Amino acid sequence: MGPLSGIRIVEFAGIGPGPFAAMLLSDMGADVVRIDRKGGNNTFAIDYDILNRGRRSIELDLKSDEGRATALALVARADGLIEGFRPGVMEKIGLGPDTCLERNPRLVYGRMTGWGQEGPLSGAAGHDINYIALTGVLSAIGVVDGAPVPPLNLVGDFGGGALYLAFGLVCGLLEAKTSGRGQVVDAAIVDGAASLMAMIYGLKANGKWRDERGGNFLDGGAHFYRCYRCADGKWISVGAIEPKFYALLLERAGIDDPAFTAQLDTDAWPDFAEKLDAVFATKTREEWCTLLEGTDACFAPVLDMAEAPRHPHNAARGTFVARDGVVQPAPAPRFSRTPGRVQGPPPTPGADRDAILSDWGVTVPAE
Repeated sequence: MGPLSGIRIVEFAGIGPGPFAAMLLSDMGADVVRIDRKGGNNTFAIDYDILNRGRRSIELDLKSDEGRATALALVARADGLIEGFRPGVMEKIGLGPDTCLERNPRLVYGRMTGWGQEGPLSGAAGHDINYIALTGVLSAIGVVDGAPVPPLNLVGDFGGGALYLAFGLVCGLLEAKTSGRGQVVDAAIVDGAASLMAMIYGLKANGKWRDERGGNFLDGGAHFYRCYRCADGKWISVGAIEPKFYALLLERAGIDDPAFTAQLDTDAWPDFAEKLDAVFATKTREEWCTLLEGTDACFAPVLDMAEAPRHPHNAARGTFVARDGVVQPAPAPRFSRTPGRVQGPPPTPGADRDAILSDWGVTVPAE
């Protein structure tokens, strides 16, 4: 019984951030019904499509009167809705906000797009890399004199998109409890990605951040906040920003060169990093873990996705779970009284039609 138990969400099937937002709500206990396109294709094999876990599926032909009627009947009984189409698509098929809110005035209608519902680029196609490029995020990530490096699709699709959509939906649901009125949540990845950069924009305004990649204390420019290769070719990370943590890192690494006391001398950072490269290359990753892991030196080994679930800390916390033979991240965050859980595996499209219609009290004739 997660904290969103009793909340009903209608999700119009999409890709990327929309499904991830729906997964987050399902993990927290919401009853999420996914409307899949009749005859549509799954991006991944169903068993491995983790973003679709924990909900039930019904297939509808939204171009037909029967399909739209069934969708609207579900919307009428929902608390929230998620759609991730280009602006105007839902209106074109007769399921836009005006229609849905007329049928259900308390509905919180969540819209997930890259560029937003309006603006010069709102009708254009795009992907994560494009959205974070426009907001200053991508420019800040990468090595000196190299090309910007996309941080997978974590900052745009999932951070700036899905998390802000889920947050917006929950905010709207809370407000609707007081007002009795729903509203539209316009979750644009460009807006969310820009919001994630709030601290960096603040640092830049204060003269504490340079536009050049690799010249700042959080972008790999600082010798005390970067990754180093070990003797076995594996990598470690250090993030010893605070002076006392920095001093401990130097002590544990066996560095007694007095020049290193000039921690914030940016001109010396490349030289310090080169020296640390040589030091960390003298031992294996495991040897450095023995010396540094669990101390205040702000250290962690760089693990791959096979290693991460097996790490003792992650194992002790249950950070990853195995469901139907698939290792995957566990629901987050954690609640002391109403914990979230993976409600089930990714559904086979259309497999839950009868149960959904019965449970939600929908009596629209089948197609």
